Amino acid sequence: MDAAPPDDTARHATHRTIEAVWRIESPKLIARLARMLRDVGQAEDLAQDALVAALEHWPRAGVPDNPGAWLMQTAKRRGIDRIRHRDLVDDRHARYGESLEPAAMPAPDDADRLDDDIGDDLLRLVFTACHPVLSTEAQVALTLRMLGGLTTAEIARAFLQPEPTIAQRIVRAKKTLASRQVGFEAPRREDLADRLAAVLGVVYLVFNEGYAATAGDDWMRPELCQEAMRLGRVLVGLLPAEPEVHGLVALMEIQASRIPARTQPDGTPILLLDQNRARWDRLLISHGLAALERAHRLGGTDGVYVLQADIAACHARAARPEDTDWTRIAALYARLGVVAPSPVIDLNRAVAMSMADGPAAALPLVDALAADGALAGYHPLPAVRGDLLSRLGRNAEAAAAFREAASLTRNAREQAQLKARAEACGVAE
Repeated sequence: MDAAPPDDTARHATHRTIEAVWRIESPKLIARLARMLRDVGQAEDLAQDALVAALEHWPRAGVPDNPGAWLMQTAKRRGIDRIRHRDLVDDRHARYGESLEPAAMPAPDDADRLDDDIGDDLLRLVFTACHPVLSTEAQVALTLRMLGGLTTAEIARAFLQPEPTIAQRIVRAKKTLASRQVGFEAPRREDLADRLAAVLGVVYLVFNEGYAATAGDDWMRPELCQEAMRLGRVLVGLLPAEPEVHGLVALMEIQASRIPARTQPDGTPILLLDQNRARWDRLLISHGLAALERAHRLGGTDGVYVLQADIAACHARAARPEDTDWTRIAALYARLGVVAPSPVIDLNRAVAMSMADGPAAALPLVDALAADGALAGYHPLPAVRGDLLSRLGRNAEAAAAFREAASLTRNAREQAQLKARAEACGVAE
């Protein structure tokens, strides 16, 4: 006898569960399917098919005990059907019989025992999508979409570009891989370095989306942080002599150490200077500082990720907010701005300058960034400007800046916080 149709509340709860499961499982699903089919585009299509099947089946039958395994099994069955159809059309039954049986349903214990140097489905997919036939920007956008589970809007925010531009970039990247017949082939160890910059960029952006979610009801997505750190540690094993790999791991571990202190029990964000530093994870800080030391020993002092890890280390070493060496942080941001020029880095340098030399010293730089327009639509810019104006006692201007920032963010938690800061200025809208 069929189960009774779910009511709207139950259906809504199930859909939220599916969304949460999909965020966690989709990268692994796509990676495993890509290894099976040796085609990244088909893997993404089949993963989406499995999601549609879940949306149709789970509200009626209930969420399975192991939803990730259900999605994987459903997608694999459809993948096998697709292989059968393809081989039938191509009249290659013998090859299908030899290659499909051991590969389609690997035993759980053998799933990661692969025949190349990477040995990790997710990381292999990163290196595959970061193929030299694509521009670096296309490599990163495509991999974030498939592996990080980020939406086009989230990727657009990371690139500070319009959503249609990113959407077109992803579509073109898929078409290029298909037209060039780029299969699911990971580079050999001696070729890994050629794709390393793009791979590090992907891991870094996945971590950032987990650390400060672009949209949604939650300020953080810790599962993305955990996955990015895991991929970073795998990279360390692959490329132990690359200082920037150690620098990225150091940066992620030091930043992740703050996660327990970054929100109140109800999910409200807590700003860095207001956090209870006793709640910072000292073990992660220790690991991060050790990784940073290794990066320095390998000569990576001026690496983009090493410099950012140095900045994070300044905060980690300060027992109290007032102990923070803001002068050194400002100098590190200045150096980072030379190595990798970016208006976002300039904005962060302005924040450090305001803490070292006062808000009046930093406001002209922030105003110049606003006038330039490169950060138009980037909500941290008016948020920083509002903070500086508030500290200068210019409350009406500060309130307006905070309201502007609130209107630009798509994260509900951050929006509420910015509105509260505007109200705290004591100026009616």
